[in-house]
Amino acid sequence: MPGGHAPLLSVVIPVRNDAPALARLLEELDPAGHADLEVLVADGGSGDDPCAPAAVHGARLIRCPPGRGEQLAAGIAAARADWIWLLHADSSGVGRPLTFLLTLAAADAGPALWGRFDVRFHPASPGLGVVAFMMRQRSRLSGICTGDQGMFVHRALLRRAGGMPRQPLMEDIELSRRLKRLCRPVARPETLTTSSRRWRQHGVVRTVLTMWWFRLRYWLGADAALLAREYYR
Repeated sequence: MPGGHAPLLSVVIPVRNDAPALARLLEELDPAGHADLEVLVADGGSGDDPCAPAAVHGARLIRCPPGRGEQLAAGIAAARADWIWLLHADSSGVGRPLTFLLTLAAADAGPALWGRFDVRFHPASPGLGVVAFMMRQRSRLSGICTGDQGMFVHRALLRRAGGMPRQPLMEDIELSRRLKRLCRPVARPETLTTSSRRWRQHGVVRTVLTMWWFRLRYWLGADAALLAREYYR
């Protein structure tokens, strides 16, 4: 889309060895079929080939250092729209959230706005249904949103918040904390689907306890780089 009119919405997707999931997501987004949409794939050194699905579906591939915060920052820097949607590669069911965001951007709703969507897991289970419900309630009460929830923000508000935190873990928590100082997030009822692979691999209870342990340590001042080394080892 470079050289044409500026898009209304830029979708930034950080990836690292996510080519199959990326191909499915890009097929849903269909950037080539939306004149007002651009999709930027921020690749942090994949060993697979994210170029292929990006090229097939008309997305822009951005090469950048690994680490989700760095990758999101690189994608945002290359984006051309005022409205930014931060989306995980293993997201699906993006139709209704995408329709809402394109409508929002077309309405020129103003820069003092950010938010997220409800989330569900696939494959589902009763335990993961409880987790999804608790995620929705927690973010409504706390104003803290996570990457799984498809955070969206106006570029001007993001700039006022200091931009995307360039950290390898808790970048979504830190961004929420900065944005919340400026205004409360919008909790949208449209639902995104996210993969439950990690939850099924490690167990629901163990995953919840691990996530909260890392978040507690972060809130108490632990360094994000140190936490990332522990989390990804």
